[in-house]
Amino acid sequence: MKDRSRKPLHSPRVTKTEIIEKVIYLRQHYYFGPLKIQMYLLRYHGIRITASAIHRILKRLGMNRLPANQRYRPLKERFKRYEKPIPGHNIQIDVKFLDPIPGLTPKKFYQYTAIDDCTRIRILKIYNRYNQKNSIEFVDYVLAKLPFSVHSIQTDNGTEFGPQFHWHILDKGIEHRYIQPRTPRLNGKVERSHRIDDEEFYQMLQGIVIDDSKLFNE
Repeated sequence: MKDRSRKPLHSPRVTKTEIIEKVIYLRQHYYFGPLKIQMYLLRYHGIRITASAIHRILKRLGMNRLPANQRYRPLKERFKRYEKPIPGHNIQIDVKFLDPIPGLTPKKFYQYTAIDDCTRIRILKIYNRYNQKNSIEFVDYVLAKLPFSVHSIQTDNGTEFGPQFHWHILDKGIEHRYIQPRTPRLNGKVERSHRIDDEEFYQMLQGIVIDDSKLFNE
């Protein structure tokens, strides 16, 4: 008598083909790693899968190593400052803290600034607080003001640019990139514009009392 196979008819650990196809697509087109693929599948497809399972899928398919042009490069090579040739290809956004002037300005304000990497078009707005709600309001304001479409937005890793802000941008079909931690030079254009604001505007406010962010924005 021939022995029957002991192999189970169904394996609960086998990943469905449609999930594997999505993993492959995100890896090939966006170069996402396991953790980002896991987060993307859960948010946009309601698919729950562990990062380790995604890693095993990529390894089995020979996709666990990124293409040469996407692999890690030394810091000096990786973060060279350069101009973006197309308007809207990359927008730098940052927040400048406006400290109160002792005896004159009773509270802090926060200047949100966006600058296009190509055209140097700059948009700014003053808020009483810096948080994700105001960051979302500001980015919508920027997108409405710019005369061209935006491909990607670049920010630092501040809490005001956290998950709600991040997914708000992705939901609009725009890429959101965080710069390397503790490297403000990577947002060099917007940082430089903030220094100019200090030298040519805010220093001239000495002796002027401002107690309403609306006055800045008028």
